[in-house]
Amino acid sequence: MYETIQEPTEKISKKAIHVWRFSNIIGHFIFLVIITVLIVLDANYDWYNWVIYVLWALGGLGIISAIWSIGLEPVLLQRYWRYGVDEEYVQLKHGRWNMTHQVIPMTKVQYVSLEQGPILRKYGLYTISIGTMASSHEIPGIPEVQAKALRDKIASLAKIKEVEN
Repeated sequence: MYETIQEPTEKISKKAIHVWRFSNIIGHFIFLVIITVLIVLDANYDWYNWVIYVLWALGGLGIISAIWSIGLEPVLLQRYWRYGVDEEYVQLKHGRWNMTHQVIPMTKVQYVSLEQGPILRKYGLYTISIGTMASSHEIPGIPEVQAKALRDKIASLAKIKEVEN
């Protein structure tokens, strides 16, 4: 018969909440500035009457979206993200309503890398990218020491040789 695969249990860092909030604040701020500029332009130029209604509706939807993606979504993402690595599989599990549980066989892993942008660097976090022939998978919000150890473990288990420059 088939062997049972254990559910992943490792959590991502709570600092990931701050990273996602900061990123979402930047994106929503830019969106709301653009909408505000368009509303001011509409007031100064004689555009079609329906344009102002569309702009106000987009601004309202932007505010509702900001409340969700800045206030609630990062907490839920961190709470329900799980990952696990063993000799045979890398597992990624996330989501509450739309649950995704990916099982990646170690034999299919072609590369593993660490990624860190300026916001992640501020909080000392990394995103681990795991590549297979068909796709790439990410584990976000891993502290530096843990991320480097996890990268090395996955590379070792998948028999990936690191090339030194």
